Amino acid sequence: MLLLAAALLGKLAARLSFPAIVGELLAGVLLGPSLLGGVAPAAFRWLFPPTVEQFHLLDAVGQVGLVLLVAFTGASLDLRMIRRRHQTALRVSLPGLLIPLALGVTVGLLLPRSLLSEHGQRPAFALFLGIAMAVSAIPVIAKTLMDLRMIHRNVGQLILMAGTVDDLLGWLGLSVVTAVATTGLRASDLVLPIAYLAAVVLVAVFVGRPLVGRVMRVASRSAGQGPVLVSATILILLCAAATQALHLEAIFGALIGGMLIGSAGPEVVRRLAPLRLLVTAVLAPLFFATAGLRMDLTLLAKPLVLGIATLLLVIAIVGKFSGAFLGAWLSGLNRWEAVALGAGMNARGVMEVVIAMVGVQLGVLTTTMYTTIVLIAIVTSLMSPPLLRFGMSRLQITADEEMRLRAYDEPAEAPPAATRP
Repeated sequence: MLLLAAALLGKLAARLSFPAIVGELLAGVLLGPSLLGGVAPAAFRWLFPPTVEQFHLLDAVGQVGLVLLVAFTGASLDLRMIRRRHQTALRVSLPGLLIPLALGVTVGLLLPRSLLSEHGQRPAFALFLGIAMAVSAIPVIAKTLMDLRMIHRNVGQLILMAGTVDDLLGWLGLSVVTAVATTGLRASDLVLPIAYLAAVVLVAVFVGRPLVGRVMRVASRSAGQGPVLVSATILILLCAAATQALHLEAIFGALIGGMLIGSAGPEVVRRLAPLRLLVTAVLAPLFFATAGLRMDLTLLAKPLVLGIATLLLVIAIVGKFSGAFLGAWLSGLNRWEAVALGAGMNARGVMEVVIAMVGVQLGVLTTTMYTTIVLIAIVTSLMSPPLLRFGMSRLQITADEEMRLRAYDEPAEAPPAATRP
């Protein structure tokens, strides 16, 4: 039912000039407690039995889809462009992270005590809120760029790079805030994740890249599609498992694995087309629908919750957009490139939902604040695609972009009539 609803609403969203992810997220919202659970609770309990095992099954399938989706994001990154423009990505990412982080922490320190949990500490609460305001969501950004066929555009690549930096710093910040909320901050809580991160990058560059490249080239020599698809899937899952074991999250390892596979060349990536189709058409929609299924928006009927949610939503959107726009402007990008970057980076999606769930589990966030953060995740994920399309439609396709689009056999979003070198 989730997959059927996600497919139908995804098609409807595409007919309305939205990317499919908009409909896929709404599928879970409509079939979840936000609508079906309130209108027909018996049908909701029959369709989704309230047992842990049932949701574990959905989560497991969704996690596979998430890992593979992020891996294809990594495979789509232009590593030569990353080396050439990594400073631009950092300049875009850091203001887009620090400005909403500061705004979120400030608001968290000023909100009424009644919004805090019974045993919650205000510093931990404010830090959780700041991290939730600051992050972007690589899975949502990637799916949006794929749906809009913009993932190989220069601005699309910059959005992915800046979003990756945001996600990495967000996970590191989450580990620190979790330590503050539980045992208090210790030096090891900050040093170990950074050390593991540096080790993963070094191993990927000096060991993983030549090894994965050789494996994928050997697999690609086979006449059938099977060996290259199996090899890529195994490599992605191994990378995801390795970073998960280091407490750096599986999606970071999947991103690294995808980048290593992409470094083997566009011909290898093109041979992964059947797996990519399965991910984008089946597994990823199911994951996004499952994420929407956990959201209960009926709490927004309370005036206090709605008022706080509206305030935080405005702060989240303005803070993230202005930060990314400022970083793009300082990097010498033009106005429409800055608009597109601000729009793309604004999508919070699953990353923010995960942070909210961790906050609830630790007793830092109340149900009210959880609902508010989830609302921000939904609205920013829904508003990002049309704003991104608006900004990108004002940008001409460059010669470099045309070469990249041809190499990866993906049609351009806009006609190449007005190209510039």
